[in-house]
Amino acid sequence: MVLSPEKTILSFRLAGLGARVGAHIVDIAAVGTLVFVLVLGISMAFGSIDPDIATGSTMFLAFIVPLAYFILLEGLWNGQTLGKKIANIRVRMADGTPITFSAALGRNLLRPADMLPGPYFLGLLAIFTNPRAQRIGDLVAGTIVCLERRPEPRFAIAPHSVGIHPLEGHVGDLRGMTVPEYNALRRFADRFPELPANIQEKLVNEVWAPIANRRKVPSYDNIHPIYLAEAVVMKYGREHGLL
Repeated sequence: MVLSPEKTILSFRLAGLGARVGAHIVDIAAVGTLVFVLVLGISMAFGSIDPDIATGSTMFLAFIVPLAYFILLEGLWNGQTLGKKIANIRVRMADGTPITFSAALGRNLLRPADMLPGPYFLGLLAIFTNPRAQRIGDLVAGTIVCLERRPEPRFAIAPHSVGIHPLEGHVGDLRGMTVPEYNALRRFADRFPELPANIQEKLVNEVWAPIANRRKVPSYDNIHPIYLAEAVVMKYGREHGLL
């Protein structure tokens, strides 16, 4: 769970073992291909090389490439690798915030610990025995693996960048409205479709209603407040050069 700027609690669904295993298989295939290409490239670049040097180079690449792959992609690609992207999962900090590069470094340097005493034994044991399904690297780095799938939106996301909202005539002249109010309503409109119904209702009462009352925006029985909020954002943003 994470506390949003609007002081509401958002939750993330933990990724299941199947999704994580599927992502890891894709990543291992990607790493294997990368190692093969690098070894082939070295062989072609240097021609016939000593077998011992070739073996040593292959072993070094087989160790360093997987570490670099997971660390760099998770650290620089907001918690995703190719496999995680395909599986729609992402690594986050345990509080729901984006993963830091140091956390990506820590969780992946500890991958060998998950292998002890056999392939992924301790890693799987850790996943099955803690409520956040964290492997050893996750426990140390303070990270979790979450699903990226989002619920189907109940409303269209606010069209902030182009056009004129069809309900702008219903919201008045917005005299006295401030930029902080505009920013609050813009965040409200952007995030509204992704939130559970109870949080949506809470935000309507705590974010939209006070601003609508101050700016004398009328309510309508046949128009949901989110559409009026979108109209306010579009009108104010265009009139003040904020779009």
